Amino acid sequence: MFGSKKSRAEDETSASQPVHDDLSAEADARRDAEAKKGRPTPKRSQQESARRQPLVNKDRKVANRQAKEQQRQERDRARIGMMNGEEKYLTRRDKGPQRRYIRDYIDARFSIGEIFIPAAILILVIAFTQPVQIQQYFTYAVWGLIALIVLDGFVLNYILKNRLRNKFGEVERGITFYAVMRSIQLRPLRMPKPQVKRRQYPE
Repeated sequence: MFGSKKSRAEDETSASQPVHDDLSAEADARRDAEAKKGRPTPKRSQQESARRQPLVNKDRKVANRQAKEQQRQERDRARIGMMNGEEKYLTRRDKGPQRRYIRDYIDARFSIGEIFIPAAILILVIAFTQPVQIQQYFTYAVWGLIALIVLDGFVLNYILKNRLRNKFGEVERGITFYAVMRSIQLRPLRMPKPQVKRRQYPE
């Protein structure tokens, strides 16, 4: 009876000995790893907590500043794209192949309407600096200039409609107003900016 108890105790001791040895070996390995890294190995709970950290920056001010900077860059890109005539950045008024064709044709030609704004500024200066008799002559010149602009608008409308029919088969609505308004603007101030040189007419 006593012999059986003694043998059972020895068996239990021998069975638990490998477990203690494994734990001791694992602890030694962990200490060696910590000694090599110079810092303690984080626990599993700490590792899982670190993985659950949000990707968004916690600093709201930094996040807002980054968002504003990104929006500013997008606005600048859209503005530059619109000025260069990139289709996806154009307004509804300027989109479409016919509108692009109209812009290229008008930018390639010289329109009488281009001198209307400089002439109007000159007349304002004369109105405040010259006698009444001289002002009358310039008034007649202004009316003559307006008549030439109207005549040039009719010619431009006739030419453009024929070209658009030959190229696209039909003419969109509103192209007359669109063409005339661009033709009376100074070339450097036109938006989108001219993409062709003078006399570089589209086919």
